[in-house]
Amino acid sequence: MLELRTLPAACAQRRSDAACTSCGARAFSVCGRLGDEDLAKLDSIAEHTALKAGEGLIRQGDPAGHVFNITSGSVRVYKLLPDGRRQITGFLFAGDFVGLATGEDYAFSAEAIEDATLCRFRKSDYRALIRQAPALESALLERATHELAAAQNQMLLLGRKTALERVASFLLNLPEDPVRPASDGLVRLPMTRAEIADYLGLTIETVSRVFSRLKTTGVIRLVSLHELRIEQPDRLAALAEGEG
Repeated sequence: MLELRTLPAACAQRRSDAACTSCGARAFSVCGRLGDEDLAKLDSIAEHTALKAGEGLIRQGDPAGHVFNITSGSVRVYKLLPDGRRQITGFLFAGDFVGLATGEDYAFSAEAIEDATLCRFRKSDYRALIRQAPALESALLERATHELAAAQNQMLLLGRKTALERVASFLLNLPEDPVRPASDGLVRLPMTRAEIADYLGLTIETVSRVFSRLKTTGVIRLVSLHELRIEQPDRLAALAEGEG
């Protein structure tokens, strides 16, 4: 079982004094639907933890004893095949929950892409709180509905779309980091090109070629290795739908 580092005592105390009201991800998480009383209950069962880039959060096959709420940074979720091959199934950011839809064991692994902070909850405590807080239950049901729609879109992307359509769709659907919002049209890519390729079911060479094509045609402009600006969003949307 992976062990997460708890934040230093002084830091944890400051978070507790301010409760969840000071959390930068609150407005974008299910926690934002809670009133002060329920929010205080949630904070009382939260353990504030931190990960360095590359450190593991969840290991596939381990007992699923906790759920996590990302409060800053980003996480990659993936599954390992018996022969060791990896398939990235998603990228999660501040406000996202990890480990809600699991059985007795985690069916996936999760690692920090960059330095991240999270709130960790014992699953039994969290489920008990859900029964006491209808607003939290409603917010989780809404989030589950969105995740199901996203999974269906991912199936379409992998099964029917071309490489250009996949990359265009990925750039359009990549959520903005709510804790570190970018300027208009700027997209932050904390993941590597290899990770994007893994997620989209492509080779890294193909992803690089598509990025180059989008850059050459003026659809995007590369600002840095991990940032780009969408210069022609309407054209990018058309490409994502196979209309380019």
